[in-house]
Amino acid sequence: MNRVVIVGGGPGGYESALVAAQAGAEVTVVDTDGLGGSAVLTDCVPSKTLIATSELMIELSGSSELGVNFQDTEGDAATSIRVDLSRVNQRVKQLATDQSADILRRLEREDVRIVRGRGRLEGPQRVVATLDDGSEERFDADAVLIATGAAPRTLPSAVPDGERILTWEQVYDITEVPEKLVVVGSGVTGAEFASAYLSLGIDVTLVSSRDRVLPGEDADAAGVLEEVLKRRGMKVLSRSRMESVTRSGDVVTVRLTDGTEVEASHCILALGSVPNTSDLGLDEAGVRLKDGGFVGVDRVSRTTARGVYAAGDCTGVLMLASVAAMQGRIAMQHHLGDAVLPLDLKKVSSNVFTSPEIATVGWTQQAVDAGEIQAEVVMLPLSGNPRAKMQGVRDGFVKLVCRPGTGIIVGGVVVGPRASELIHPVAVAVGESLTADQLAGVFTVYPSMTGSIAEAARRLHRV
Repeated sequence: MNRVVIVGGGPGGYESALVAAQAGAEVTVVDTDGLGGSAVLTDCVPSKTLIATSELMIELSGSSELGVNFQDTEGDAATSIRVDLSRVNQRVKQLATDQSADILRRLEREDVRIVRGRGRLEGPQRVVATLDDGSEERFDADAVLIATGAAPRTLPSAVPDGERILTWEQVYDITEVPEKLVVVGSGVTGAEFASAYLSLGIDVTLVSSRDRVLPGEDADAAGVLEEVLKRRGMKVLSRSRMESVTRSGDVVTVRLTDGTEVEASHCILALGSVPNTSDLGLDEAGVRLKDGGFVGVDRVSRTTARGVYAAGDCTGVLMLASVAAMQGRIAMQHHLGDAVLPLDLKKVSSNVFTSPEIATVGWTQQAVDAGEIQAEVVMLPLSGNPRAKMQGVRDGFVKLVCRPGTGIIVGGVVVGPRASELIHPVAVAVGESLTADQLAGVFTVYPSMTGSIAEAARRLHRV
């Protein structure tokens, strides 16, 4: 029987385990922190659960425009909406625990063996697991998959204390609503937390070392988001680099390199990620690491060591749970001789869970402007969409990118409520090489937000 050993139980690990087990392999998962990894326990599931509460707050704050007013028990108009952050965080952690348990049950149904311990390679075809009691167990394997993830990056000048100076993994232990919050880092993680806590009614300052929020995303989308955040009261410090973060009692001070000091009750550090690849025996097994300590892989998840694959954030390919899962599935399909399509990052859809959300797929406006691809771009504001008007939505747009000769859709951006759902028809078009005319020819519900996607496609029609 084919023996597969997987080190790490995140999306790259448990999805590959399912593929291998369903194909008849003998599968062992060596996991340290809990099935689901950071995606389920400390990152995606918790943060998006928190954001779900913040979205509700946004909807409630705009309810009067739709004719809904709140009153207290005496019949007077209610003047404020407050969040119980302790209850929110209890729900966050419970949902994460439940999801991890669901994954465990699924793997057990497929006869996957789960070993609680820290795994490391002892050559390319053997994994040694150091168990919780200190003992060791060795596993010989025909294939090994490394899926150890990544951890929040910290700096000596900004050391988290888990109480008021926090990484994004530590925010769910807060029991009281912060009086004032500083978020350092304006990438996806920083923007999501800044947007979420602002929506919960917290005074938020966002420190960005770049010209704008979300420097890696579509410039038009980032511009809409930054405008909305500022309109709602967020202070955005652009071109501002953090020098240090210190704490004195209940006061946290963020010092910038220009000497400016920002005081707050709490600070969230969103400084990027570092791969969990140290002390795994990778170099000794012949696994080459890239700059930053990430595991180098090809498009079918192979490392430089024969029979050793890697998936997820530890590869640094694209830090998304969906990409980790796809890398893991591809790895096992390749190892087991199944039909496999190499990873194509130009077909990956992603989402920034801010308010409004920003969803993207395929080629970008930046690539078009830089001459990397010849394409036509059309952008259609949501403000003219009838469903958007009904729901009081003014901010957002749909953008489509298509090839000028064939009319094939090669990219798209959606900015607005539930953009993570609205991007799917565009992702299907990109994935299946549909033309703008084909996308425009599909019936949409009236009225609906998706109507703007079809309308944008119609505007790309050429006689």
